[in-house]
Amino acid sequence: MDQVADRAPARIVGPAEGKLGFLGTIGVRFLIDGGETGGGFSLVEHPMSPRALAAPLHRHLNEDEYSFVLEGRMGALLGDQVVEAGPGDLVFKPRGQWHTFWNAGDRPARILEIIAPAGFERFFERLSDLGGVTAVPPETLGALCEEYALEMDPDSVPGLLERFGLRFPGEPVAGQVFDGAAG
Repeated sequence: MDQVADRAPARIVGPAEGKLGFLGTIGVRFLIDGGETGGGFSLVEHPMSPRALAAPLHRHLNEDEYSFVLEGRMGALLGDQVVEAGPGDLVFKPRGQWHTFWNAGDRPARILEIIAPAGFERFFERLSDLGGVTAVPPETLGALCEEYALEMDPDSVPGLLERFGLRFPGEPVAGQVFDGAAG
């Protein structure tokens, strides 16, 4: 069947729409999944509380990520390079590169995360459904990472927190609702 015919019909996702979740560190709002794009990409929004580290150092073996900053400041460690981005900036995180990112400011931040090809959004959904990274036993998290070809270095967290003045885990951003609980 034609890939274009397999895609979902055109639609608008409003600012209060999309499944919401909390990854234990940052929020996630699911906007477009791979089923709607023929597997080409997925799109999520990540609201981040002030000074929140999103994840330990990690690398994706199958996906590129593009973070577009909507509000606030996003810091990122891309290999050995430290960058900071503001509203309107796009940060490219290529597959295979060790990286992490965080809210670099004292106010909430929001980014759009484009994941290409699609599929990794299901990792976020499953992690959120399990209660987030801090609620998942290490063996379960390890199996989930392996299933989605994600390598993670949990031992990097203390050094990242100290180096960049961050918090881990983060908290839901005030005004957002995650899995039925007000943030």
